[in-house]
Amino acid sequence: PDQPPLPIAEPELYREPGGAVSLDSDLYVERSPIETDCYREILQPGALIRIKAPRQMGKTSLMARTLNLARQHGYQTISFSFQRADRQCFSDLDLLLRWFCEQVGRRLKRLSQLDEYWKMGGSKDKCYYYFLECLLEELDQPLAIAMDEVDLVFPHREVADDFFGLLRSWFDAARCGDADSELWQKLRLVIVHSTEAYVPLDMNQSPFNVGKNVELREFSRSEVEDLAQRYGLNPNVVDAIVQLVGGHPFLVRKAFYHLRRQDVTLEQFQQIAATEEGIYSDHLRVHLLNLRKYPQLIEALRQVVVRGKPVQLEAELAFKLESMGLITLQG
Repeated sequence: PDQPPLPIAEPELYREPGGAVSLDSDLYVERSPIETDCYREILQPGALIRIKAPRQMGKTSLMARTLNLARQHGYQTISFSFQRADRQCFSDLDLLLRWFCEQVGRRLKRLSQLDEYWKMGGSKDKCYYYFLECLLEELDQPLAIAMDEVDLVFPHREVADDFFGLLRSWFDAARCGDADSELWQKLRLVIVHSTEAYVPLDMNQSPFNVGKNVELREFSRSEVEDLAQRYGLNPNVVDAIVQLVGGHPFLVRKAFYHLRRQDVTLEQFQQIAATEEGIYSDHLRVHLLNLRKYPQLIEALRQVVVRGKPVQLEAELAFKLESMGLITLQG
């Protein structure tokens, strides 16, 4: 009675936050209705879900749970990250599409047929018909493919336009009503990318704009309170944490982790959180390095910071600062 059990097993509470939250973790907080929308969408014929947000907002964790739901419904499921692609793939469409087909074909044990498809035709046609004839025609159940860190393709405009144009054509093919539509309806895609990738891009060149768009928001106040309870923390810490970092999922988890370990007191945490000594130094340094590349963004952010009320920014600067997770837009 004097030491009631914690809501979560000890090992999980003492694991440094970082990366995706594992499927069996009780530290994953749902942000309704985001999860429900993704779970419903992945079950639709020819579904395409785009999950986007700034860094460390929980994109990969949501991707994993969406794919897990598909697996529970009997789907074939495959996930991979574009981090695994060699650098030269991003400058050559044929290499990128061949790598993409290899990721899927190897998992479905259909890699041996790939060479035959790669002997003739254009790069997009080779990939198109490999998926249609060699994969989808042979599957009795839907195929769900989740692709993480797709933003690595964005800066390479010629390759990006062709690659995303191909994915868009698959999405459209599932809705054409012709003989192949039923096959393309078996394919369900989940595409995950960081919105920081928008910063160096021309705002008028949208990298991708079809399918179900899912933008991850920060935790609400009640969701932060829920997470504090899961860490076994006093609810009184919530006000201080929200005041400092809002509801940013990774930053909140990191604070709760260190407070739970008693590495710092709440007072010490408040004093050093924004300094080189604080637990957020790496996170802040990444933003600082990115901002230094774009003096216009620095000046725009300075306007927001030094004034006590909302300011009006040029549309492109506002869009890019919001994409980095540094400002919120009102009206």
